[in-house]
Amino acid sequence: MAHCHGSSSGVVPQLSKPGVKRVAVMGMPNVGKSTLFNRITGAGAFVGNWPGVTVDLLEADVELEGLKVEFVDLPGIYDLEGYSEDERVVQSFFETYPVDLVLVILNAAQIDRQIRLPLQVKALGMPAVVILNMADEAKHFGIKIDEQKLAEKLEMPVVLVSAKYGSGYAIAIHKITQELAQERVPIAPTELKRQIEAHPSISESQIREILEDTVEMPSRLFKTLTERLDAVLLHPVLGLPLFFLSIYLMFEFVWLVGLPLQDVADTITGWLQETAIAPLTVNLSEFWRGFLVDGIYGGLATVASFIPLVITFFFMMAIVEDSGYFSRAAYMMDSLMYRFGMDGRSFVLLIMGFGCNIPAIMGTRVMRSRALRLLTILIVPFALCSARLTVFVFIIDALFDRTWGPLVLFSLYLFSFLVALLTGLLMKGHFQNREPFVIELPPYRFPTLQQIFLRGWGELKHFLQRATGFITAGVAGVWLLSNLPQGTANPIGMLVTIPLLVGMVTGWDAVKAFLQRAGGLIAIGVLGVWLLTHLPGSENVSYATRIGEFFAPVLNPAGIPKELTIALIFGFIAKEILVGSLATIYNLTDPNAVQATLAQTISPIQAYSFMLFCLLYTPCLATVATIRSESKSIRFTLLSVTYGLMWAWVVSTLFYQGARLLGLS
Repeated sequence: MAHCHGSSSGVVPQLSKPGVKRVAVMGMPNVGKSTLFNRITGAGAFVGNWPGVTVDLLEADVELEGLKVEFVDLPGIYDLEGYSEDERVVQSFFETYPVDLVLVILNAAQIDRQIRLPLQVKALGMPAVVILNMADEAKHFGIKIDEQKLAEKLEMPVVLVSAKYGSGYAIAIHKITQELAQERVPIAPTELKRQIEAHPSISESQIREILEDTVEMPSRLFKTLTERLDAVLLHPVLGLPLFFLSIYLMFEFVWLVGLPLQDVADTITGWLQETAIAPLTVNLSEFWRGFLVDGIYGGLATVASFIPLVITFFFMMAIVEDSGYFSRAAYMMDSLMYRFGMDGRSFVLLIMGFGCNIPAIMGTRVMRSRALRLLTILIVPFALCSARLTVFVFIIDALFDRTWGPLVLFSLYLFSFLVALLTGLLMKGHFQNREPFVIELPPYRFPTLQQIFLRGWGELKHFLQRATGFITAGVAGVWLLSNLPQGTANPIGMLVTIPLLVGMVTGWDAVKAFLQRAGGLIAIGVLGVWLLTHLPGSENVSYATRIGEFFAPVLNPAGIPKELTIALIFGFIAKEILVGSLATIYNLTDPNAVQATLAQTISPIQAYSFMLFCLLYTPCLATVATIRSESKSIRFTLLSVTYGLMWAWVVSTLFYQGARLLGLS
């Protein structure tokens, strides 16, 4: 699972930075490229928008032995001269931006199949350092590599590294700085473009010549443990039940560990409010005190209480993902997915969507069939992402017995899979896929504590970036709609003063991010508020109440009350706002009080119907923008948005009305 890319910095990189060397990190998928990139950058990367490259790329500025270096993490590719979208992205990058050094990452245990990539880089005349990652696995399998001879034949430095354990890392950094210190003039991108177009393919004889006397492969690789595990985990009958059982146990662990930690976070935010926030705002007017304490702080405190749970979830996902079990899941699910017009990769990307829908949608580039790509993009937004997870944990903890919590949460994941499969069944005639599915199963691995920590920290950082941007502005907007126009004499002054205040607190990131991502929605919102103020109704009713009452006829059949309707509307912007908005809508700063109010005003059946709607309806704006950029079709984007809304309304309404007929409500 990758980082959520929704928090793009919006920074446009320069063609070259004075005094800064640029290093492009490239390699095949699953060679540990991201692990090495995170180790070098300390998970301090941010997303940059690279014009001409069509997608955002991870980048990081670091200092190595006195040199200022910019690392750019390129998509995983199999061939520098290939024609898949990721391969075209890498080609476009080299044809647009001058590069001082290429870091070619290979899996040392698969060097015989991956050596083509550094040969292609060498043929283009690009300075490079070859990192043979997973050296520990190669040694375990009995593979012997003479890195000195290999370096001489390739005419570029070669370093054996284990990014997982850190061995060889210091030598690799030293080699990189040695190469960068040679003050070469980078090849002009236009010249590189000409060479890529004109260069002949690397022949098998060239590969054999390079490997001769440099690499010694055993006649049969040692895979005893992996084979023994696969005999059980890939069993034709037991395989799938064991996979779903492992996912359920993961949720059980997250629930058992995350919820007590959430209570600790609630206690800390409550103490902070009593000892600092409330005394500091006691002399303000009632309106401003309400805005700062109930609006901004209450919303953010509710979201902050989920930080321990988010960290626990991503720690567990890192273990499962890095273990190699997801590749087995794709293999096992392939035959089933085929019946629904997809393949095992669609299933893996759906699981990747558990973290964030955006990288999962971007991951569809590995599919060469456009029909399969579009169908997979259509199902990924049904994946229960981490933002939705916070909403569901909050609701389940309020309305259901804690012993049933993991099972209720697991049932939502099953709904997610079910709707995705039904979508495939309904749409496979329209999106016909004829691309064969080939997957390589890596040996089982257990990630180190450092890998798990870096993953959790990276995800938490992106979560907090959104919290200071999207969520701050979002909860402020919800509070205004919940408290205007009643009791406010100067709404225009509020529209100027409040963004200024939010900008001063967050370094303007909140205002900029909100305007960049939701500018169109704000314009529609202003128009909507203008229309709502002219609807018949009491002047003492807030805009939020009017919005809830306006949509009530649509969502009443699903059992969703107007307060939750308002929260759903703001969930269009980002699902993280949804939990924070509940504190604002109910005018309560204590998350426990919000949960108690929910338990008193709605039934568990209504709560489950609301969660089904939240699971299936339109994803956040950043995801919609990604669908638009990846599909390159407004028509398909509109289909994706309306299709999710349709499923959300139909499923939640059928569930609620069915429960009523059975007397469960």
